[in-house]
Amino acid sequence: MSKIKSILVSQPQPTSEKSPYFDICEKYGVKIDFRPFIKVEPIMAKDFRQQKVSILDHSAIVFTAKAAIDHFFRLCEEMRVTIPESMKYFCVSEAVALYLQKYIQYRKRKIFFGATNKIEDLMIVINKHIDEKFLIAVSDVYDLNKSVSEDHKNDIIALMDKSKAVYTKAVCYKTVSADFTQDKDFNYDMLVFFSPSGINSLFKNFPNFDQGEVKIGCLGATTAKAAKDAGLRVDIEAPTPVAPSMAAAMELYIKEYNKKK
Repeated sequence: MSKIKSILVSQPQPTSEKSPYFDICEKYGVKIDFRPFIKVEPIMAKDFRQQKVSILDHSAIVFTAKAAIDHFFRLCEEMRVTIPESMKYFCVSEAVALYLQKYIQYRKRKIFFGATNKIEDLMIVINKHIDEKFLIAVSDVYDLNKSVSEDHKNDIIALMDKSKAVYTKAVCYKTVSADFTQDKDFNYDMLVFFSPSGINSLFKNFPNFDQGEVKIGCLGATTAKAAKDAGLRVDIEAPTPVAPSMAAAMELYIKEYNKKK
């Protein structure tokens, strides 16, 4: 196979011109298309109520994504639930924590976040407040062909199960496959994924996908595991000590791989 020239990154196109993905395009002469394999859809208040989750019975809320924040507060508004100022918030990263400013007075609330972007670091913080009653805002994963939900299981749920924390899982939105038009050219040297749902969507859209020499990049251990479980060869994994981001891992790989060609 020749040099890596075309890449599909399964995320929306960056809004900043300073994105490291654009730097990769310029430095290595590659073309990057941005196209999410998944999309987020709301869960209505009536569906949320069927979970029989009482938000105000909890003293702390855990957010692992900005989408979770948006849909949690949307549901609160629809159900006319007022969150007390005493509520504590635990976020996977500072960026997610700062996003809370869209809905609450940040300085007046008790907000905690992990030192890095890793769930394990968030758990260190949570374990220091183990006596709280946690509500974890999560997404449900839907298969559009079967129209049924799969049991949601991610890193934070698995780690909470191992801890002594008291928690409730609250599905606040759903993640579904984004449909690719079958006549669209799907010919890339590298595919980059950021969640197990993206891997599922790949095979939903292209059930006969044959990896061949196509390079697969995965962010996070759960994404890499989903890819391997699906029979894919994972060529790039991030984060690592030398490549803390997906873009950094991609650049290192492209630099070495294209040098050999």
